[in-house]
Amino acid sequence: MRALDEVADGVWVATSRRMFTTSTVIVGGDQALLVDPAWDADELAALATWLSERGLTVSAGFATHAHHDHLLWHPGFGAPPRWASDVTAALAVSERGTLVAQSGTDTPAPLLELMGRVDGVGTSLPADSLPPGVAIELIVHDGHAPGHTALWLPGPRVLVAGDMLSDVELPLPFFPDDLSAYLAALDRLADVAARARIVIPGHGRVGTDALARLDADRGYLDGMIRHGRFDDRRIANPGMAEEHAHVAQLAAAHRGADGRLA
Repeated sequence: MRALDEVADGVWVATSRRMFTTSTVIVGGDQALLVDPAWDADELAALATWLSERGLTVSAGFATHAHHDHLLWHPGFGAPPRWASDVTAALAVSERGTLVAQSGTDTPAPLLELMGRVDGVGTSLPADSLPPGVAIELIVHDGHAPGHTALWLPGPRVLVAGDMLSDVELPLPFFPDDLSAYLAALDRLADVAARARIVIPGHGRVGTDALARLDADRGYLDGMIRHGRFDDRRIANPGMAEEHAHVAQLAAAHRGADGRLA
């Protein structure tokens, strides 16, 4: 894990050595909300040390979606409530065996036990889970995964986008492989993306270009649906050629006679 960067007042981001995975720490007073802490055991321990050295208590955790690299936890964070959307929390239970297997053999057993222990929170966080002075809106959709959730901080105008709006990853309409849901999710995020000063993707670099990233994702998906091809620089990044081929298959299945989404 790289050193944490304060990307906006009270909003800190660490980037993992794996896949540019981000951990977001939202601070108010002496409390912090942890969003998607990741990924390796030493990185999680370093994050716990960072919090302790600054006298910060974790008020709550939040998982943006039910993929194994976004459901992690560490004993050093304490035992506050850990929240997710209702759908994400349900998937964390029903898919636990698969999620544990995907975590790999190098994840220590105590961390595997803590992985995915989240509760559904509906569409808003309880007041006592929020650090003092921090307002957060939850934007729940089914774009990247069922129940995927973005966090909007209207004060500093920060959008914690989960696994969307990445500068290094293509749009990834994972299970249930639903391009319609992904496009609808982009529509849902458009308003806050237009207002955002800072965007934090689940994988990638923090940016000031949320709306441009959203437009790029729309353009890529529209090109794939209409023409079955699109030149996007992210295709050359590790793992993205395979994802690009998968999107091509999904786009073909959704392409109508006029080349638009069926």
